[in-house]
Amino acid sequence: MEQSQVLTQEQKALQINLDNYIYGTFAEIGAGQEVARLFFQVGAAAGTIAKTMSAYDKTYSDAIYGAEPSGRYVCRPRIDNMLEHEYGLMVERLQDVRPNTKFFVFADTVAAINYQKTIKGQGWLGLRFQLSPDSKPNDLIIHTKMLDNDNKLQQEAIGMLGVNMIYGAYYHSDNPEKLIASLIDNLRERVEIDMVSLKGPDFKDFDQRLIALYLVRNTMTNVAMFDEFGEMTHASEHLYKKHLMVVRGHYRPPTKVTLDVFESGFKQFKTQPVVEEERARLVAEITLENLIVDGKTNEEDFLMRTKMLNGLGQKVFISDCNNHQKLINYLSDYKIKNLGLVIGAHELNHIINEKYQLNQDGRLLVAFGELFNRNIIIYVYPAYDDNGNLMTAESLPVPQGIHFLYKHLLDCKQIIPIHNFNRELLKIQPTVVISDLLSGEDDWEDKLPPDVIKVIKENNYFGRRPALA
Repeated sequence: MEQSQVLTQEQKALQINLDNYIYGTFAEIGAGQEVARLFFQVGAAAGTIAKTMSAYDKTYSDAIYGAEPSGRYVCRPRIDNMLEHEYGLMVERLQDVRPNTKFFVFADTVAAINYQKTIKGQGWLGLRFQLSPDSKPNDLIIHTKMLDNDNKLQQEAIGMLGVNMIYGAYYHSDNPEKLIASLIDNLRERVEIDMVSLKGPDFKDFDQRLIALYLVRNTMTNVAMFDEFGEMTHASEHLYKKHLMVVRGHYRPPTKVTLDVFESGFKQFKTQPVVEEERARLVAEITLENLIVDGKTNEEDFLMRTKMLNGLGQKVFISDCNNHQKLINYLSDYKIKNLGLVIGAHELNHIINEKYQLNQDGRLLVAFGELFNRNIIIYVYPAYDDNGNLMTAESLPVPQGIHFLYKHLLDCKQIIPIHNFNRELLKIQPTVVISDLLSGEDDWEDKLPPDVIKVIKENNYFGRRPALA
């Protein structure tokens, strides 16, 4: 993205206050009324603020916004209820007396770090806003983790983040990536934003999946997630205290081999004695590194891969977790009970050989300890080697110097071979499928799942040409 001068939060708040057409309500639960305070401090707040309120007591909060069935108040449903309630009052009371106004409601529910440091600090922030008078509103909702190790600093950061949201919504609405990146203006390394939802009539042609790419590409989070319908979601909504299997891959395109990896790997994962089958979840992961071509990420390429995965009914991670430990660290907040990571035999062979070559200075055990953490189990899907021989977890040609260590990992079941795979599919190569697509060969469909074929045809992916007569 192009770099431009970043305004301070005070400058942003004052610019909004001096805009006679932007007017709204602030409703804040927890961590103080920090966002509204910034608008009051800079002056001319009467031009922007219709009402500020905070219902700290749960009984008061429930009476206004309804009780939360989950018993949790720092959650997405609470933000949705707050926006719905306050925006309804805004329109009911003010639309006739302020006909040329672009209304907004800002809401947040935040748990800042506590005295004992047992709560790290996180929150949900939401904004319902009009971009033109009398229009249907849009919603911008985010989840943030606060990184300051002090309660006062976290409160300050929430105030700054809220100002960034309102300013971005009104002044960067024509550029969604700039809007999203601006959320951490003057806040880098103080907050992490791992979920953003941007929806409404003014963004009806914007694909939500791109938000995940923007968050990771702009180093706002290590991992972003969307569901099988392409809607941005937060890991806590699907993965909290679950058993999780992550399948890493390029998915360009997902072939019948990919589908077999999902099905055979997940089936085996669910049969493990420590895994509760009804609480087991599967997510496909694409690392940012696998999306970079000539130093850049191509948005169309990203959408192509993720739409095909969604076509298979898969939830998707986009991450910059090139090493497994970063992924484990991110997921630790959600108390994942058991984490399985599926990789191909070729990839595991490459990782092990690289670790061996780079750590022959006495750090070998440390390096492998970092890779094969006891919080994770590696599931290995087989492949043919260059000589046409089947390569499995047991027959991996590891260097002789670490043969004993690798055997230990197999015996301890930190590396597990995937069984019951479909050997007939292993010769399918994604690059060959793409070549057949480009040349108009008519047998490419035999190598792909029907749902992926449908997505390719509907979107004319890979420059697909009709089959030759």
